Amino acid sequence: MTTNDLKKALNQNIRDYGMFIALFVIMGIFTVATNGLFLSSRNIADLMNQTAYIAVLAVGMTLVIVIRHIDLSVGFLAGFLGAVSAICLTTLHMPVWLVIPLVMVLGILAGLLTSLPVARLGIPSFVASLAGWLIYRGFLLLSLSGTGTINIADPTFVALGNGSIPDVFPADTTFLPGLHKVTLLLGAAAIVWFIIADLRNRKVKKSYNFDVIPTDMLVLKLVLISVALAFITWKLAGYNGMGWTVVIMLVVVGAYDWISRQTVLGRHIYAVGGNPEAAELSGISVKNITMMVFGSMGFLAALAGILFSSRLQSAGPTGGTLFELDAIAAAYIGGVSAAGGVGKITGSMVGALVYMSLRNGMNLMGVDESLQYIIRGGVLALAVIFDVATRRVKR
Repeated sequence: MTTNDLKKALNQNIRDYGMFIALFVIMGIFTVATNGLFLSSRNIADLMNQTAYIAVLAVGMTLVIVIRHIDLSVGFLAGFLGAVSAICLTTLHMPVWLVIPLVMVLGILAGLLTSLPVARLGIPSFVASLAGWLIYRGFLLLSLSGTGTINIADPTFVALGNGSIPDVFPADTTFLPGLHKVTLLLGAAAIVWFIIADLRNRKVKKSYNFDVIPTDMLVLKLVLISVALAFITWKLAGYNGMGWTVVIMLVVVGAYDWISRQTVLGRHIYAVGGNPEAAELSGISVKNITMMVFGSMGFLAALAGILFSSRLQSAGPTGGTLFELDAIAAAYIGGVSAAGGVGKITGSMVGALVYMSLRNGMNLMGVDESLQYIIRGGVLALAVIFDVATRRVKR
């Protein structure tokens, strides 16, 4: 492959590759700055668990931004529903198998409620979701006004945020002693699935005469991402194995990625984001799509609230603070376009990992919190500038 071919391939796929380049650069810098502590098994495990609930929110936020809207209410909605979970478990003594679906349903209803003035009355989503931000903030404070922070002791609920998948193989075997074997097997399966899915996607594109990256660049991409997945898997296997939080995150990402790429609903969502007027004229109900996407966002906000409360083993009045901004930042870093119609679910997961790696690394270095906010804001601004610049280059 010539230099010109390489430049052309990079220019055409810079939105997809930019986040991976950023991730490798950030991880390299913090590894050197922390004398290798950043890449320790324990820190990688903590980083993945911290990333999970933000990635779950970012998945829903990606679809909201794709259809040219925004949802500012999801942070305190997650915090409030986390508090509802705690109250149901500790005060009302409800079983966990009933609490979790109940909270999920409440999340869906909350998302649909936010969408009603947007879809039916044409009110800007910024205003409607800002009202939700204030309302759920008030509900969160009201629900905890008499008790303050509620500690959660239910072992099943707590295991969602702190437990790991069981290992069916003994840890003291002579083959890979001390490593979580099931995690290694799942990691190997994920690598194989990724390679097969990418090759299949390339084959489909070629069948429709779409442009694809050169073969040697494809091989380089598959090798680099496979090595990264293998490394993360190895680190997780060296520290208690893959957590249930990570498993839930991967299931959510896999399910939503499939829906967005392989179903009629997914194609309708991107059609609405690309051109709402044309989508309406072609028979797509923009109002129904808007309500479905916001309902999905509420569902994922409930799941994020459960994961966060489970991880902390408590629910407090500050739960969910700035979660919505973290999710928006992760979505933009992951390649979603501010103009709508463009964005990948898997990209948002990587964006969440980039964003949380930045936070994690700065915490390990002891960077002042005020400076952390400035740096995170700068990264978000760069992500939006990058989006605008790449769209201009393509035109």
